[in-house]
Amino acid sequence: MIRKALLTLTFAAVCGQAKADCAGEPGPCLLSDGEYHIALPENKSDRPAAIIFLHGAGSSGDSYFKNRGMVNAFTNRGYAFIAPTGGRSFRGRANANWVFFPGWEGRDETDFLKRVADDAASRFGIDRDRIILSGFSAGGFMVNYLACDAPGAFAAYAPVSGGFWRPHPQACSGPVKLFHTHGWTDSTVPIEGRPLRNGEFLQGDIFAGLEIWRNANACAGHNPSSYTETGQFWRRKWDRCDPDSALEFALFPGGHGVPRGWANMALDWFEDVVPRPQATQ
Repeated sequence: MIRKALLTLTFAAVCGQAKADCAGEPGPCLLSDGEYHIALPENKSDRPAAIIFLHGAGSSGDSYFKNRGMVNAFTNRGYAFIAPTGGRSFRGRANANWVFFPGWEGRDETDFLKRVADDAASRFGIDRDRIILSGFSAGGFMVNYLACDAPGAFAAYAPVSGGFWRPHPQACSGPVKLFHTHGWTDSTVPIEGRPLRNGEFLQGDIFAGLEIWRNANACAGHNPSSYTETGQFWRRKWDRCDPDSALEFALFPGGHGVPRGWANMALDWFEDVVPRPQATQ
């Protein structure tokens, strides 16, 4: 039975199966060291914006194309949906995770994801300056680490259910536009973190991560500037910060998943902090 409290966007709207392909061509879009899948909006502008969405551990980029719900949430609003596959093995499965933790060997994921964006911009006319990098769980961890190390790689960042691991980064490279979403009852990635593999790894504290982002964004204080609600989401925002930054946190009453309503909320936020370019006459 589908849980009423939390429907992941992957299964939120049953609209028929979608092929995991390269904008209509069978198979993934291939780079020298990886792959991605992409769906373009039917009524796309000359240079549509895009979301690059990173899968969780044990999954792959094509998993989001097994149902149109996740994809349509973005393409219906004129965005291209791009889903790459990770470069690290997970429980014996190749390319089922991301090389996000400092010191891990493997593909340079920051370089790879930047090349995914560059390739999509070149091949499909995506606006390279209006790409939001997002991801769930392990993909959310990847988003945080990439944003910390290379904040200018993408226009904005929207991790879901993933932050940093301990030891937390001492500092991040610079101002960033980031919108973190997390479930109140998440037991896979608890807000306070938890040990993994008998303590070999330690998930970090989400609020400690927000402190790191406030420092990176040169915010004037710890306390949020505003508190709002959007449907089931309790939101807090810090905007007394660097003018080129944006920081917001949304909490929802659910567990480990991408919640109903997240896509539109995240895109509304993105369009507020990265406005659409004005049409020229």
